[in-house]
Amino acid sequence: MDFIGAYTADHLIFLLKGFLVTLEVAIISIILSFLIGGAIGILRYAKIPVLSQVLMLVVETIRNLPLLLIIFFTYFALPEIGIKLEIKTAAIAALTIFEAAMLSEIVRSGLLSIEKGQIEAARSSGLTYMQTLQYIVLPQALRRMVPPIVSQFISLLKDTSLAVIIALPELMHNAQIINGQSINYTIPTFLLIALLYFLVNFTLSLLAKQLETAQTDKKAKSKTSVYTPQNLQA
Repeated sequence: MDFIGAYTADHLIFLLKGFLVTLEVAIISIILSFLIGGAIGILRYAKIPVLSQVLMLVVETIRNLPLLLIIFFTYFALPEIGIKLEIKTAAIAALTIFEAAMLSEIVRSGLLSIEKGQIEAARSSGLTYMQTLQYIVLPQALRRMVPPIVSQFISLLKDTSLAVIIALPELMHNAQIINGQSINYTIPTFLLIALLYFLVNFTLSLLAKQLETAQTDKKAKSKTSVYTPQNLQA
């Protein structure tokens, strides 16, 4: 093990550049997948005829496919039908498609977790379906969804390493290049990238636990409360 040779300034800068690419791809994918997955989850919750069934078929199909296959498809198969994507764009597209399907189920489950009594009380008080969804269901559901959504984001960050298969210059890709220079760099290099992944994911895990604890405490305090238009005005 050659820690000195593995941790030269050039190698560290090279790994840092790869880590920045990893974070860039992860952040963009997180934003896009949250927006798309949230929209799909809400549409499925609304149970719109035909559209809801079509979305269910698409979501279930994507959720039961390996992410690696989706990455291969976006980068190697799409050019066959005239859609050629750059490596980074292909990785972001694949991660967004896969994570959006996962997040849509989290969103839908969160919406379904709201007690029917609150919805019925809001509707009987004069709120429309959209008002009930906007003011009663979504605010509560979002708080309940935060912990599992953060956990899914952690998985997404780790899944960016799969893009090494299409030569995305992310952290794992750059680590393999350094490792190829000498077998003595293997353990030092992968120990360092493991530490980088751990620091980011552990921080997100702590955030998810804190949010879950806060949600549990808040739920216990408001267990007997019922949301009505009067509550909203207050």
